[in-house]
Amino acid sequence: MRTRVRGWRWRRNPLRRRSDVVEAWTVLAVAVLLFLGAPLAGALTGWWAHGEARRTAAAQWEDRRLVRAEVVGRTPDSLPAVQAGREYTYRATVRWTEPGEGARTGTARVPAGTRSGETVDVWFDGRGRSVPPPPAETTIWQHSLTLGVCTTAGTAALVLLGHAAVRRAAGRRRMAEWERAWARTEPEWTRRWA
Repeated sequence: MRTRVRGWRWRRNPLRRRSDVVEAWTVLAVAVLLFLGAPLAGALTGWWAHGEARRTAAAQWEDRRLVRAEVVGRTPDSLPAVQAGREYTYRATVRWTEPGEGARTGTARVPAGTRSGETVDVWFDGRGRSVPPPPAETTIWQHSLTLGVCTTAGTAALVLLGHAAVRRAAGRRRMAEWERAWARTEPEWTRRWA
């Protein structure tokens, strides 16, 4: 029958070694870091990422503009396939009217399947280049949550890796202490003198 005594590393006893005490404190530190430190690091990273993403999105909303344009250029004969639910786009020549400037023509990315003569919504930046639309609020939240979760998982993995290294070192130290103790005790038990 096997009996476990809980907390034996914390109590004074003749079998307790210094490596046992180090291991007990390490377990306590790992528990605190896993249950408090890792989630806190993830929450702080997510909060920081959310603020940065909102600032970037606000700058993009100021710089970019949505234009309703007509496709006037030649479209490809074969359309790209849709993979993983994402719609592919291709470049085509489009024409739109700017208020106060008249008709303008440029190259923009249009959704796959768009034919010449159709009207599409395209985004342009301040320099007149075709750009993707600014990120929506859900995209910002997804980005923030992803960074927060990855930081939490990475911190937890780092803590567990450190714990494994400390346990390994403590185990080696414990074995060395036991070897030294046995070297002192063995002659008394075996009646063999070196």
